[in-house]
Amino acid sequence: MRPKLPTTNPFVRQVLSSRVYDVAQHTPLDFAKNLSKACGNSIYLKREDLQPIFSFKIRGAYNKISHLSAKQRQKGIICASAGNHAQGVAFSAQKLKIPAIIVMPRTTAEIKLNAVKQYGAKIILKGDTYTEAADYSLRLAKKMGKVFIHAFDDPLIIAGQGTIGHELIQDCPEMDYVFVPIGGGGLISGIARFIKALRPGVSIIGVEPEDSDAMSRSVSTGRRIRLKKVGTFADGVAVSQVGRLTLPLTRRFVDDFVTVSTDEICSAMKNIYEDTRTLVEPTGALAVAGLKKYSLNRKLKGKRLVAINTGANMNFDRLQFVAERTLTGEKKEALFAITIEEKPGALKDFCRRIIKDRNITEFNYRIMDRTAAHIFVGIGVNNEEAREKFCRLLKKQGFHFKDLTDNELAKNHIRHMVGGRSREAKNEVLYRFQFPERPKALANFLNKMSASWNISLFHYRSHGSDFGRVLVGLEIPKEDSKKFHHFLKLLNYSYTVETSNPAYQLFL
Repeated sequence: MRPKLPTTNPFVRQVLSSRVYDVAQHTPLDFAKNLSKACGNSIYLKREDLQPIFSFKIRGAYNKISHLSAKQRQKGIICASAGNHAQGVAFSAQKLKIPAIIVMPRTTAEIKLNAVKQYGAKIILKGDTYTEAADYSLRLAKKMGKVFIHAFDDPLIIAGQGTIGHELIQDCPEMDYVFVPIGGGGLISGIARFIKALRPGVSIIGVEPEDSDAMSRSVSTGRRIRLKKVGTFADGVAVSQVGRLTLPLTRRFVDDFVTVSTDEICSAMKNIYEDTRTLVEPTGALAVAGLKKYSLNRKLKGKRLVAINTGANMNFDRLQFVAERTLTGEKKEALFAITIEEKPGALKDFCRRIIKDRNITEFNYRIMDRTAAHIFVGIGVNNEEAREKFCRLLKKQGFHFKDLTDNELAKNHIRHMVGGRSREAKNEVLYRFQFPERPKALANFLNKMSASWNISLFHYRSHGSDFGRVLVGLEIPKEDSKKFHHFLKLLNYSYTVETSNPAYQLFL
């Protein structure tokens, strides 16, 4: 029997009276058998990936739009989004027969554009990031007199997302922890505020990517901080600044936070697939990644843990990247740079002494000079202890090595381009850029460069995301150092200096 809920709390009444079920589903709460066994807890997945638009965003968007007056509906609506919020707004507008404009970054993948187009909304492409698209859409809304539908910082949006909390209490009133992804904070504000009103003993844990942790930083400082750089892998939570409404709500109702790496998100995507045979998007797996890490660090056992699977709008082109990073995310692959003598029989001797019957996931070798050779090798391991044990073996056998398992340059680029140093490259500097995936992005980079700077190395791989990862080596004369840094500032692409990275020093 489902519990009877009191209606004295204003927010509870607002959630219970929301109109989301005109279009949204009361989604299942599935028991994750494999995850539960692995973690030693009872783990349940809230399947928001089963909504009509494959995302929870339909709840808040429809609740907001359905409350518009007849005059507001006649004027039409506008929003900015790179994905799921856009679909929620477009779907709701079509259902309610309201004209809608969706402003999306020029970097938006074709699959997302097509998903919005099918609901009849007008699409405007503007800027390379969500922030640029949002700024433009706000100016356009004011100019055209249209109603702006915010992605997260709106009372009706928050109340719509709060209906998930209502369903959780109905379906699993005995839950101990709820893990919720955080971007701008609309989802966790709604869920946490509702659950805490009725089940204050339930712990609400916010989960963020390590490179998009605006909410936990804002909570710790007591003000809305703005991130200078935002990670794009979990693009559904790639928000540089949280909401004015969502920050105080999160500070009041959320118990704790956990951040996770890209590799840990990839590992969680695999876990969800193995339990549900569903391929969720990176943001959709964020809560499971946080649940795994938090329960391990806090040594939780025998608890009932709920993770919100927020969406399944996955770009198929990203699967190769996800598969590559899953092994390191599961702590089942360790990457090493190992130096051996350059002489006949040295490689065979290394394999006899070190490799033996170990599972090899990657092996790259190229002669460097006549004294030493460097090997890039991936080793199959079962856990962190096995990785450390392999390090101890290398030390005992007298090999010089670098552990590259957590080295982003090695994982994104080096493993695909081991080739040795170039004797011709002079004054070479190495930079890792994030290029917006749009026409002329590379041309823009090249056109702003000085003709006296030579590109000595270039590597790009598509990851099926809004931003491509590019590795560039440049020969910069010492006297041009100031001019080069001015060029980087004008370029306005996110970058990391990698000239001192040991993976580069050893292999390129």
